[in-house]
Amino acid sequence: MKAVATTVTVSHTSQASNTPGTMLRRALGVAAVGASLLFAGHAAAQQVFAAASMKDALDDLSAAYTKETGKKPVLVYGASSTLARQIEKGAPADVFISADQDWMDYAQKHDLIDTKTRTNLLGNELVLIAPATTSGDVDLKTGADLDAKIGNGKLAMGDPAHVPAGLYGKAALEKLGIWSKVQGKVAAADNVRNALLLVARGEAPYGIVYKTDANAEKRVRIAGTFPADSHAPIVYPVAVTKQANRADADPFFKFLQTPTAQATFQRFGFTRP
Repeated sequence: MKAVATTVTVSHTSQASNTPGTMLRRALGVAAVGASLLFAGHAAAQQVFAAASMKDALDDLSAAYTKETGKKPVLVYGASSTLARQIEKGAPADVFISADQDWMDYAQKHDLIDTKTRTNLLGNELVLIAPATTSGDVDLKTGADLDAKIGNGKLAMGDPAHVPAGLYGKAALEKLGIWSKVQGKVAAADNVRNALLLVARGEAPYGIVYKTDANAEKRVRIAGTFPADSHAPIVYPVAVTKQANRADADPFFKFLQTPTAQATFQRFGFTRP
């Protein structure tokens, strides 16, 4: 039987409806990229559920893997929280890559993964971004006056209630003594790529994303890098799921850990965990 990944996109509307407020609400309503699944059984190709921040690098690696093996992985991107919960509900995932340890812990606690395969795949950095058309950096130190810089605008970030990039961002802002001043200005996106999109479109003057996200979008620039000790280490664990078709899942899982794959990840800005 066939599984279909469904992507919800923002529809184009008239120019009159493209006010900043309307565009902001529309962008925040976009579902996680490819995160909704309609399925009636397990797909023939391996299904890879991966954090949205991995899209560019993993698309590149998937193409290389297909060229090498003739097998084309089905890639499903979204917030790690969304993906873990969909696997729990029976979505046909063979490999799961989370943007933090907590949601892989969740998958392990609910017996969704083969714990023997769990390994730390990648690392990343947390950055503050601004539209590329602006200038000026922000010194992200204790007591930094980010609130004044945001002004009447919004701070775009993954939902700090469950999206890993948002959780890291909230922790960093709390550590720096900034969170209480800016939390009322947060535009909470359902995944880090939608937070990136808000800044790229100029709908938010600042945003918090991973360094790899900033590298992937020419319309934004890095305005500051959060100190590594202001949040938990950013680690991307990977595991094969309990329901996986191991004949398809295991080769791709191993491919992700090869020197060739690691070199590609590093080219896109990821680090070793």
